This record gives sequence, structure tokens and C-alpha cells, in this order.
Amino acid sequence: MKLLDIARELDIKIYENAGSIEIDAINTLKDAKKNELSFLDNQKYISDLQTTSAAAVLIHPKFIDDVPDGCIAFSSEEPYMKLALASKLFAPKVIELHSNEPEIGENCTIAPNVYIGKGALIGDGVTLMPGVFIGDNAKVGSDSIIHPNVTIYRDCIVGRKCLIHAGCVIGSDGFGFAHTKTGEHVKIYQNGNVIIEDDVELGGNCSIDRAVFSSTTIRKGVKIDNLVHIAHNCDIGEYSILTGQVGISGSTTMGRNVIMGGQSATAGHLEIAPFTTIAARGGVIKSIKKGGIYAGFPLMEHKQWLKMQGILARLLKSKIN
Repeated sequence: MKLLDIARELDIKIYENAGSIEIDAINTLKDAKKNELSFLDNQKYISDLQTTSAAAVLIHPKFIDDVPDGCIAFSSEEPYMKLALASKLFAPKVIELHSNEPEIGENCTIAPNVYIGKGALIGDGVTLMPGVFIGDNAKVGSDSIIHPNVTIYRDCIVGRKCLIHAGCVIGSDGFGFAHTKTGEHVKIYQNGNVIIEDDVELGGNCSIDRAVFSSTTIRKGVKIDNLVHIAHNCDIGEYSILTGQVGISGSTTMGRNVIMGGQSATAGHLEIAPFTTIAARGGVIKSIKKGGIYAGFPLMEHKQWLKMQGILARLLKSKIN
């Protein structure tokens, strides 16, 4: 869309001579290209604003002085709300009706009641069991096995030699809403995808949300147990292990070989260092800069947590006696 048309849709005033710029997509400040729109609603990302390549940015007036030369400021008192409205303008079709037919490799096993969407690519030796749904433009790499009733939404990518167990949902919308001053919730359209790299295994009934823009990424060799939820824009480091009922909030980035015990979870927008272990029910509420073993909520080093449990046990015993 032309920048002027977007401005009109969002009810934002810009200079007419800037309106002819073509905008192809919305992206983060850090990743935006010269033909993309971005936004800033949190001072935490001011440094990304100052170096962004975005053609234009939705921004609160108090940050306008930080907008770099060559980037057009879309000034608004509610930039996050404007982002939600703009995201709908770039949302892809739910179903493609006139795209290319899917391409299916050699020696595939495709059971009855499998749906493969327009433009999809299925590699050699893939097994698709009954009830599998492969969305438009999705890709499944060679020698992967997809068990019954797995749903892979449009544009998502599954690598080679992956094993995805029954009931998994890959690429459903991330949970994103802007909120009006009167309490209504406005959907932020999730226009990214999910990328699952090679040799990944997903247990039954896992849910991996697509990104707002760019990709939610599960890197090679990751092993995930049943009933795990990974939110939008997460990056799960290679060879990590997530056990049952783990929950990963949006935009969490993990290094390689992170292990998370059952029912542990993270808050969003955090980084977890490589070779970190989180014990069962551990709650990660801030970034972990150094690998190690951690436990508890709020999270602490595992040795410290064990000492605290011992002190509490002795205190409780003394009170009873």
C-alpha cells in the first residue's frame, strides 16, 4: 500500500510528498527494511528506533525527536492501537483460491482425509497420517512424519526428519491485542509464520503460535514434550528440551541446550543463556545471563533454593513443636 493510503486508513496526517512511498509489510524496528512500516511504544527500544531502516514508524509524539533522518514519523497518542489497525491491512487471505497446486515429493505416504493447501511443498518420503491439515504455502521437509490431526497453518515451515505427534497446532495466531481506553480489545493480526528446523520432535497437543511479523523459530534438534505452549516470536535454541506443560511467553529467546522442567514458564521478552536448566515449576521473570541450574518462583540458583527450602522446613518444624 502507498504510505498515504495507510495514513488515511489510520487517520494520521503526513506530508503529501511522502505519501507515494510503497509499503510492503510491517516489521520490528530492528528488522524493518526501507519499504516497511514499524512502530515504537516502549522506551526500551529507543536504540532500535535510532538505527532503524523503516520507511515510516508509528510513534508517540514524545519520541519524535529520536526518529532518524529519512524515516517518516506517524505521530499518534496510541501507536500500539494504530499498529493493530495497520496489521489488518497486511493480513494474508485465510484461504488461497487461485494459487498453484501443491507439490508432493517422491515416496510419500499420504493417508485418507489429509488436506494439502495451494502452493504447499511436501518433500520426499514424508508421511502424513489421517486428519492432517497442511495450509497454503506451507512446507514439510523430506522424511518428516506428521501424526493424525496435526494442523500446520499457512506459510509455516517444517524441516527435514521432524516428528510431530497427534493434535499439534503449528502457526495459530499469537495472543496479541491492543486495548481501547474504554476496555475493548482490538486484534493485532499475526502476519508472520513458524519455522521448525530439522530433526525436531513435538509431543502430542503442543501449540506453537505464529509471529506478529517475522518468525517464531524452533531450531534444529529441539525436543518438546506433550502439552507445551510456545507463544509468538519466540526463538527456541538448538537442542533445547522442553518437558510437559511448559509455557513460553512471547518474544522469549533461548540459547542452545536449554532444559525446562515440567510446568516451568517464562515471562515475555526475556533471554535465557545457553546450557541453562530450569527445574520443574520454575518461574523465569527476568533474563538469565549465565547458564546454570535454577529453581523456584521467583527464580533463583538451585543451591540457594534448596537452602531456602531447608530453612523453611526447620522453621515450620520449630513452630509446630
